[in-house]
Amino acid sequence: MEQSKEEKVHRVFENIYQQYDKMNSIISFRQHIRWRKDTMKQMNVQKGKKALDVCCGTADWTIAMSKAIGENGEVIGLDFSENMLKVGREKLVKEHIHNAKLVQGNAMELPFPDNSFEYVTIGFGLRNVPDYMQVLREMYRVLKPGGVVACLETSQPTMFGFRQIYYFYFHYIMPLFGKLFAKSYQEYSWLQESARAFPDAKKLASMFETAGFDHVTYKKYFGGVAALHLGYKGLE
Repeated sequence: MEQSKEEKVHRVFENIYQQYDKMNSIISFRQHIRWRKDTMKQMNVQKGKKALDVCCGTADWTIAMSKAIGENGEVIGLDFSENMLKVGREKLVKEHIHNAKLVQGNAMELPFPDNSFEYVTIGFGLRNVPDYMQVLREMYRVLKPGGVVACLETSQPTMFGFRQIYYFYFHYIMPLFGKLFAKSYQEYSWLQESARAFPDAKKLASMFETAGFDHVTYKKYFGGVAALHLGYKGLE
């Protein structure tokens, strides 16, 4: 029986958790760290607020948010892979983080009341969910009026030539890196498929607006291989 996207993604991340951080740095040439730092700058995170990091993986962005928000704030990281969360919890202990916690849950049905968070983030996770719009609506629902959602994700380059190189890299080189460095060819082959199928920056911005967000903006990185989208929830 063919697996659903949700089942397939869960299997992938349950298998690659031990090499996930190393592979992120290899695949993106460590650019994902710069992109996340710039995203934090664009968000203008304030002390003492409450944040949710959806599809938090091994909790790198959760930890960055916890440091930005400070001891009087609170950050919750949510992911459906218990193995990924296990790595994340080890990081929280190692870095003496006390204002953040990690919970297992489904991004399609966030287990939080409406209007709970000033900030909601999702980093390189939206492309892996079964229904992009459902997750955007859920993030909008739990966001407080005046709050911001930040989505950092792979995107689709538009420049001719560079676009072809990008697809060649993702289709052939990235799975090979997965085989060489993580012994996970099939898993990284799936990840390149999910990246290629993901909407481009303009289309994703339109989806943000459809989900209810105001003042939606996006910023492309490295020729459009990744993009940051910001969307705000209007004051009620």
